[in-house]
Amino acid sequence: MSDPDLQELSGRWLRQYRPAPDAAVTLVAFPHAGGSASYFQPLSAALGPQTEVLCLQYPGRQDRRHEPCLDTVEAFADAICTVLRPRTDRPLVFFGHSMGAVLGYETARRLEAERAVDLLGLIVSGRRSPTTTRHETVHLRDDAGVIAEVQRLNGTDSALLEDEDIRRMILPCLRADYTAVETYVHRAGPPLRSPITVLTGDADPQVTRQEAERWSEVTSGGFRLHAFPGGHFYLNSQQGPVTRALIDSLTSFRTAAASPRP
Repeated sequence: MSDPDLQELSGRWLRQYRPAPDAAVTLVAFPHAGGSASYFQPLSAALGPQTEVLCLQYPGRQDRRHEPCLDTVEAFADAICTVLRPRTDRPLVFFGHSMGAVLGYETARRLEAERAVDLLGLIVSGRRSPTTTRHETVHLRDDAGVIAEVQRLNGTDSALLEDEDIRRMILPCLRADYTAVETYVHRAGPPLRSPITVLTGDADPQVTRQEAERWSEVTSGGFRLHAFPGGHFYLNSQQGPVTRALIDSLTSFRTAAASPRP
């Protein structure tokens, strides 16, 4: 792929809301199912300019709404790897919420295997470990059933979901995202070398503390877990504490990377 083609692809997939030319690290943010890059705008403001925040914009939503949606984790991760491989100017940290946690993990596995980038660590939120399983079939429901699940998790303003035009616009990517994450099957392989930080809501119906703790099984690096008050979208009401936890993890990752290995 030529440089102009890579630049065009990068421009479609990555959003940077705050310039951070002097940042020491880049945090790549992976949105949840049905989510978009703009969900992380507040986080970008909170972490800058010390940290460059690049927010992923998946196909099928907002300014990419006319592009075909992806419906497998493998397709997402392969595409994201293509975009991130040239990002070698500063070390990377991945942060993914819900479906974004799975995508961040699978992207990290690929890039670590290739030793393509300097990955300092992975931060996952609102998602059980890939070594755990639940039988989920939201992607097989009718449109009303998919919307009902989104409302149950409080991920989107209910008033917006009552608008028929908005429902028609977001349903294709919602269904494709749920298909991707609900049909995902973890493949056995080497654990990540990068440390993992897990963030979770203490009343999240999508992940128990025990399921969150099992993220420790997929890394040979350090492991930390932070629980916050709230449900699946605890981030919305816990922005300050979550930001502090992210800053703490970024500092910890950088310190670990700078320490001599035994």
